[in-house]
Amino acid sequence: MAAFGRNNALTMATNLMKTLTGSSRNLSGIVSSEVSTSHTQKWMQDTSKKSPMELINEVPPIKVEDRIAVCEGDSNPALGHPIEFICLDKDEPAVCKYCGLRYVQDHHH
Repeated sequence: MAAFGRNNALTMATNLMKTLTGSSRNLSGIVSSEVSTSHTQKWMQDTSKKSPMELINEVPPIKVEDRIAVCEGDSNPALGHPIEFICLDKDEPAVCKYCGLRYVQDHHH
């Protein structure tokens, strides 16, 4: 199923490129590897700036009273991500798979 989605996305990207440029250039190599490599290289070039992972790790874990945390990434739905329900049964912080925010259960007995 994942391969079907990727092929479908490549077909749509190729068709869009044809429409915009009149060219039928093959995008398979660009979409899958060059774009992700250049994006990573962009962050790794300037060592004076912190990477996104370093920045998100500076945010302290968010304390939640319940056993389940709900993460949307941002209070503004247009800037967030799909809702993620995160189980907090373990002692270590649980991490949102979308944005990297960490959550811990607040045990205030």
